[in-house]
Amino acid sequence: MLSFDNLMTSLQDCVIAEDRAPENVIQTLKLFSDKLSESSRSSVKRCKERCLEEAVQLLKQISEAQLRNLEDNHLLLLVRLLISMQVEMVSISTACRKVDQMLQLLAKVDHQLVFRETLHCLDSTVHSDQILTFEDLQKACMFLEDSTVGREVWRESYMSFLSKVSDLFPVVLQQESLRDGPVCYISVKVCLQVFQLLSGEVAPLVWDNNHRGPTVQRILQALMNIILGQCCNRETRLLAGTAVAMLINTASESGAGGAAAWSLLQVSRSEPWLLTVGALQVQCNPTRKDGVDRLAVSRGLLTCCRPHILLTSHEDATEKCLLLNGLFPLVYALCEEKLDCHHSAFEVLTVWLKKVKESLADLWRMTGVRLLPDDSSLQQQLIHIIWTNAESPVEGVSEFVRSAFFLLLDFYKMDCEQFCDTKKTFYFTLLQRIMKLPWEAKAKYHRLCALLPYLGTDMVLDQYVEIPNHLLKCLSTNHLSPCGSELYKCLIQQLRRELREGSQTSASHTEPDLAHYWARRWQPVLHEALTSDVALLQNNSSIYLLPCTFQVFPSAVDHLVVSLDPYSPGHLHAWACILSSYRAVTGCALWVLQGSSIFETLQLALGSADDKVRLAALNLLCCCPKTKDTPTTEEMAIMRMFIPQNLNCESSPFRQHFHAGVKKFLVRIRDGCLAHVGGQKGKKKGDATHLQRAQDTLEQGIGFVEWLNQLPYSNLAPGHSYQRKKTALLLLSAVLETCTDTWSPDKKKGQPPANIGSLINYARQRGKWDFFCRTNQLVLISCLEDSTNEIRELSAGLLLRFFPPSYPDDIAEVLHTRAKQLLCSPRVQEAQMGALMMKVLLQKSQDQNEDCRLNSTVSSDPKSSCIVRVLVKELEEHYLTAKADMMLAARTKPIHGVLIALQKCLLSPPISIYDTLDHSLNIEVLGLLENISLLLLGVLYGDQDACATEKDAPPSFCDMGNAISSLIAQTSGGGQADGDECVLLSEEHSLVLTCCWVSLKEIGIFLGSLVEKILTESKQPSECLLTKPDLMRASKVFKNILLKCRHWGAVEGCCIGFTKFCASLLSSNDPELKDIPGQMLKQGLQVVQCLHSTSVTRRAAGLPMLILCVVSAEEASKARPLLAHSMQTLLETAKTPLNEDLDQTLDLPQVCAVHTLQALVRGAGLGVAVLQFAPAVAILSLTLLNSPCWAMRNAALQLYSSLCSRMLGQRSSSEEAGPTQHAMSFPAFFFHYQALQPFVLGELRGAAQHLQDPSNEAKLHLQPSLYPILTLLAQLQPGVQDSTETLSDFLPPLLQLSASPIYSVRVMASKALVAMTPSSEYMSILIKLTAQLPSLQEHYCHNQLHGQLLQIKAILERALCTDSAPSDDLCEVLNRMQASLWLVTEAQRCPLVRAVYLSVTECLRRLCSETFLSKLSDTLIHDLQTPQQGLQVGLSSFHQQAIYFLCADPQSACKIWDHFSAASPDLRLSLVTWVLDGQGLQQTGLKEVIQRVLQFNLKEVLLSHSVEYRRTYLKALVVVMAGGCSTLSRHVLHVAPLEEPVLPECLDLLLLDLEAQRGGPEFLSQALSAASLLLSLWPESSLKISVFQHWCGILESQRTPDAPEVLRIACAEALCVAGVPLMNYSLRENSTLPAIMISLINTGLYLLQDQSQQVRMKAACFTSMLRHARIGESRSSVYVMQVNQALPLLLDLLLEKCWDIPGTLEVLLCHLPQSDLRSVLRDASAAGCCSLYEQDEANVFAEPSVMSVHVLPYLLQMAEKYSQSSALAQILNSWAEESVAQVLENLAVCKKLQQAGTLTPTWLAVLMVPRFHSALCGLLTTAAFLLRLLKTSDNIRHLCDPSSMHMSLQEVCSHLSQNGVHFPSALTAAVAGELPL
Repeated sequence: MLSFDNLMTSLQDCVIAEDRAPENVIQTLKLFSDKLSESSRSSVKRCKERCLEEAVQLLKQISEAQLRNLEDNHLLLLVRLLISMQVEMVSISTACRKVDQMLQLLAKVDHQLVFRETLHCLDSTVHSDQILTFEDLQKACMFLEDSTVGREVWRESYMSFLSKVSDLFPVVLQQESLRDGPVCYISVKVCLQVFQLLSGEVAPLVWDNNHRGPTVQRILQALMNIILGQCCNRETRLLAGTAVAMLINTASESGAGGAAAWSLLQVSRSEPWLLTVGALQVQCNPTRKDGVDRLAVSRGLLTCCRPHILLTSHEDATEKCLLLNGLFPLVYALCEEKLDCHHSAFEVLTVWLKKVKESLADLWRMTGVRLLPDDSSLQQQLIHIIWTNAESPVEGVSEFVRSAFFLLLDFYKMDCEQFCDTKKTFYFTLLQRIMKLPWEAKAKYHRLCALLPYLGTDMVLDQYVEIPNHLLKCLSTNHLSPCGSELYKCLIQQLRRELREGSQTSASHTEPDLAHYWARRWQPVLHEALTSDVALLQNNSSIYLLPCTFQVFPSAVDHLVVSLDPYSPGHLHAWACILSSYRAVTGCALWVLQGSSIFETLQLALGSADDKVRLAALNLLCCCPKTKDTPTTEEMAIMRMFIPQNLNCESSPFRQHFHAGVKKFLVRIRDGCLAHVGGQKGKKKGDATHLQRAQDTLEQGIGFVEWLNQLPYSNLAPGHSYQRKKTALLLLSAVLETCTDTWSPDKKKGQPPANIGSLINYARQRGKWDFFCRTNQLVLISCLEDSTNEIRELSAGLLLRFFPPSYPDDIAEVLHTRAKQLLCSPRVQEAQMGALMMKVLLQKSQDQNEDCRLNSTVSSDPKSSCIVRVLVKELEEHYLTAKADMMLAARTKPIHGVLIALQKCLLSPPISIYDTLDHSLNIEVLGLLENISLLLLGVLYGDQDACATEKDAPPSFCDMGNAISSLIAQTSGGGQADGDECVLLSEEHSLVLTCCWVSLKEIGIFLGSLVEKILTESKQPSECLLTKPDLMRASKVFKNILLKCRHWGAVEGCCIGFTKFCASLLSSNDPELKDIPGQMLKQGLQVVQCLHSTSVTRRAAGLPMLILCVVSAEEASKARPLLAHSMQTLLETAKTPLNEDLDQTLDLPQVCAVHTLQALVRGAGLGVAVLQFAPAVAILSLTLLNSPCWAMRNAALQLYSSLCSRMLGQRSSSEEAGPTQHAMSFPAFFFHYQALQPFVLGELRGAAQHLQDPSNEAKLHLQPSLYPILTLLAQLQPGVQDSTETLSDFLPPLLQLSASPIYSVRVMASKALVAMTPSSEYMSILIKLTAQLPSLQEHYCHNQLHGQLLQIKAILERALCTDSAPSDDLCEVLNRMQASLWLVTEAQRCPLVRAVYLSVTECLRRLCSETFLSKLSDTLIHDLQTPQQGLQVGLSSFHQQAIYFLCADPQSACKIWDHFSAASPDLRLSLVTWVLDGQGLQQTGLKEVIQRVLQFNLKEVLLSHSVEYRRTYLKALVVVMAGGCSTLSRHVLHVAPLEEPVLPECLDLLLLDLEAQRGGPEFLSQALSAASLLLSLWPESSLKISVFQHWCGILESQRTPDAPEVLRIACAEALCVAGVPLMNYSLRENSTLPAIMISLINTGLYLLQDQSQQVRMKAACFTSMLRHARIGESRSSVYVMQVNQALPLLLDLLLEKCWDIPGTLEVLLCHLPQSDLRSVLRDASAAGCCSLYEQDEANVFAEPSVMSVHVLPYLLQMAEKYSQSSALAQILNSWAEESVAQVLENLAVCKKLQQAGTLTPTWLAVLMVPRFHSALCGLLTTAAFLLRLLKTSDNIRHLCDPSSMHMSLQEVCSHLSQNGVHFPSALTAAVAGELPL
């Protein structure tokens, strides 16, 4: 058959050029052929399918009659073309089906022609003498599955084809590479399709003795051999089981089919057996006993066989049913075993339950009894499997278990209904069992969801009253949120169903009525969740609970909103979440949701300082279920205000949600405008009102998009913060994705509508939507040199995806020059910039001529890209330079830049490797990589010859340093450098080291990705650019880097490429290539086992990573022989006994093996595959802790820690679960790791038994494995003890370990006891433990007593987590604890025992009697007031515990605080620390006592020499005086003033410390907070200006970016505490404190621009508190506004109150960037790479350009007030006279910039300079200000002509705007004279 291209050419020449055909047919055929060609050329699946779908529609446009009129040979060409295309797309099923649709259309015209051509296509496959190839089998599958005519052809040729398949199987099964690869799989798939689709033809060959032959028998034999393990590929074996079952399903008689199925169930036998299928018999010899054979058979029979086969009886026992008695035991056994394919076993279980459910009627008829009676063995077996596997860590198992539980409950219900069982006790038993599960168990909620419909909501909620509380806990825990919310959804859905069903028998319920029923149970729960302080609970409740609530009960919104106050903490966020969720669900218009108040509340939310509140409000504004619902004018106006204020948000999640919200808003605008554009064409002229409204909507929408498109560019200039640039690029991408006609083949959703072009044309006709102009391109090109990789990549992505496919010549040339320059930079960041530019250039030059305009060198090979050849040549130059002079190369040609560029240019997705690389160039690249790696490794070795040897031990870090130092010394002409004088690396040393490790890293990444892409895109092995010798060379490069370089950066980077390299080879069809990773693994394991290898694996070297990369590359869905071999080898090596004369300074093979095991366990690429070896590895690591070698013990402990993290799975994030709680319960843990249970139990028993031996009472016995085991057990969740479990054996040894002499063992044993004790056993354990508490006269062991109390405390904390009434058992425990009061008295001499007894009492405090508590308090107070003699271990801890206990009671606390002055320093510190914990300060009386004591002792403390005590004391003082809140800035403070004598002295001491900077930043920050608080309490009548000036001066010194962050935070706090009252006093009294007011406002302005978000937030609080006071708010809680709203508010206040004060103009001007352009340009031209690293700015968040925009309106307002004040006029005159010359000079400099019309390298370099852009903004601001002054005042007009200056300013703006400088709109408006005041 001719190729597709030849057939297409013939079609176009003959058919389309034919004159006789109608014109419309010719045009349609032309479009049709174009679509086919486009589909053939495209490499993206979705693009192919899209083109084919369009081709189908085009062909349908040609009628059958018109097709008949085509000549026969033309129709023949068309048929052949489509069949050729089907064969070409054989691996894309959906594409083949679309081509088949076209062939069916042609078959209607001439069916015989299509049949004949299809037969001809398959003829070579069927009648060839050659054995079937993979391609033949693919084609056969396609014609069977996706071709209608193809199946007809196969019905005639099936015998010949089956014969060919039967001949193929012996060949495939003889070769390992074929039987474990895709050839065997597709051979089995072909058989399955033939048995399924041609069952009528196949059946006689199987079931009729007269027709049977050897062909099908040989196929059946091969399939059984595959099932039984001759093939290793699991998927192939499972498919073979399906094929055999499908063959059985061809039986027309149920008896024959059933007999064959029963015969197949012999698969569980271990000895050979005979399979009989109809007339066929085959011998079956089990090869593997891994369970896959049984799984394949059971899965196949259940999925393929018809019910009449599954219900057949056994010939020997007619009462046995295949489904119940044959298949279930097989499936049950599979689920009980721990197989690699565990999830598949449970998939089969769910299928079995579905089949039983479908066949229930027949089964009842066959058996005549219930199938699932209570307590039957079948019911118990099913529940056992479901219960014990619900928390399986194996992926997919828990989902199948859940499905099985649903099916089981439904099965039971049907069984009960059939036999009239109304009790249904099984459901109630399950509910009780579920209730006993801990709330952390995920399965608990899934089971409740399943059980709910059978019991009803009232029954479940009444029986299980803790559900609401547990749901809130779930929503506070990430991994439990989905299951908890699903239970809530099921509960309210069931509630609505029950209410609806109830209304059918009584009065019907309206929606408000239904919502009222919902609110009675659930409104308080949702209110608590939505307004919670726990962020996770807030978010999850709004994400999960609200949508389903409004879907089920829409009227619930009223109940939720009515209880909210926008000014209460958390309520504003809840309000926005509720309304946005309601709008998203119901589509209700925003402005009718809540009346007129919604606008005010929405403005509050949009301006909130809390990111979450603003996002929720934005979502409310943007969301709407109908995308054609165009935003209103009000919504667009709000968005125009909101978007600019949120460009510099620091939160990455905020930016992502912001982008998504704006994109939703744009989609609504776009779709609404499109509807109006389309509607305008069909409207009649008479409907003028509607047309005008549509016109207005269009203008608004198009104008908004135009504004939003311009906004990002002015925020992308260098000098803006990363946050602003990132947000701007995200907004720009939202505009371009939404409002351009760029189709993205990689996206399934979010594509622009097909008619978007009409809207774009409409906008462009009005001069809008010029998205891709030159200025915009230049702005994005400047972003390619941003300092952050994210900005660079985003900009490049936008340029490549949306902008025109090629650059103008001047841009391309300058960009190429710039890229080459950056590629030679030693700075990694700059080299990455150059590489990215090269990638952009390459993809933008795809449409250019082959003469390669970017370089004069012309490629002789048309397949090779010119840029790639240039880069290879450049790489060679770098290599030669490094070879000749390494120091010169490190500075000027550091290799890594070119490597990154080659990687980006060759491996980027749109480019095919075969279009840019030929064999010779590929060999050249490989050779260069090999040579460069050896050269760089030689530099690190210090000896090129040593590096080239097979020595595997890399040099140490010291050796590498000495080698580099020696190289530097040789290059400089000196001798060996003395490296002992300076511990810091020199610049030269850093250059060489960076060049080496970064280049080696990039070699690894590039080489692996290159091999992967070449092998992936290689269509024929003969055409592959890489041969086996080439790949062996590549593997040597990887091996050298991994084994000979110790630098972790190089090793880690190399691993990325090496994993890709191995994965590509392992997935290859070539057995020789497939064997390369295995050979490397073998070599790596030999190195591990080699005794003479030293310093290979110490901590972080490459050998473990080499092994990890190879085993990670194995396909996850198949068997992992390399992993199994590695684990076995490493375990055996690690177990090898150590030599007695071991040298502990060298690495040992055993240690090396343990480190390698750790790497495998931690490897993310292996996932859960390594868990099958977990018990063996855990036992090994715990055993090795006894090793005499410290390195072995260290390695074993690391391995054990990594393994525990892997075994335990996801950690709980809830506070209740504690820091160590994990998601897996102890029954589930030991169910999955059964082999670990006897070992762990044995270790515990051994340790406990040693403690029980009286002879060992005074001996310390160390058992190294004990503590790690206890740590593991303590991290498990408590479970529910079942009668079948044996885990209760753990409790006795854990209880006995309370007597351990090691403190940490006793503590961890108590935690482990809680985890291993079922909740039902808590009370019995407590009673047992408290019964053992000794009396005062009894002899006892202190260790055991301490351990028992720890265990009592741990269990009590767990058991008393609910507020339910105490049980009798708990009362008994309480009485015993109260009777043991002596344990806290001086009679008990151990402080540790006393402290833990006190902790136990604290747990029981709410249950204790008042008499007991009083007696205990008196005892503790007496003890604290009694002087202590000598030093006692643990006494300080006991005293602290006692203070905390006493202070919880106000009366006792007052007694303690009254004796504060007489207490010891330790007790004072404990008391002050208690205050900081925030406990008890809600008691007004106690708070006053504490405040009085702290104030009274303040002076004494300030004179103390202990800095820690002073710091803690001051912090406590601030907390108490702030009302128990450490954050002073959120509330208006109402504090009683201090005594007059105390205030000045203490304040002076604090200010002196602050001025002298004594005590360190932490103390100074507290001192500043305390001083500010004292200052705020100064009576207004005695204000001293000097004190405030002193304080303001301290603030000014601490607001700078160089000051420590804690001091800047304290500075912002100080503004809130003292600045606000002072400002309010000044504003109220019109005080003569303007200088202080200006200073405070200026400090606020500086802090609002601080780098720390915390500082900015507190400065925003200062502004918010000022506003709060000025508008006279009565609420104590202050609404905190966003930082970007606070800035203009402070400036407003400054200008309102201080506009004529001399310092005001200075404040405004000090925030403008310097505008000396000459110095900026001079520095830019002199800029070069003078060091490896560049110094960051002290404040990277500050944005001078943005501040220019903020300040400009206020400068213009001052200019307008010129005539209102002579003082102001004098100030402005002086400034104008000083500034006019510099402004005019800078404008003249601007005019000379970039006078040429084309881009130049110099101008591009200037565009990249941050200071240039900020200087320009500063210049425009000052120039606009000066221009306004010149127009306002006649006194300074002589300085400059306003009109000529205005013209120059406009000329400069226009000129720069056309050359890539995008000014903020406010500046351009001011220049044009349009900026409103």
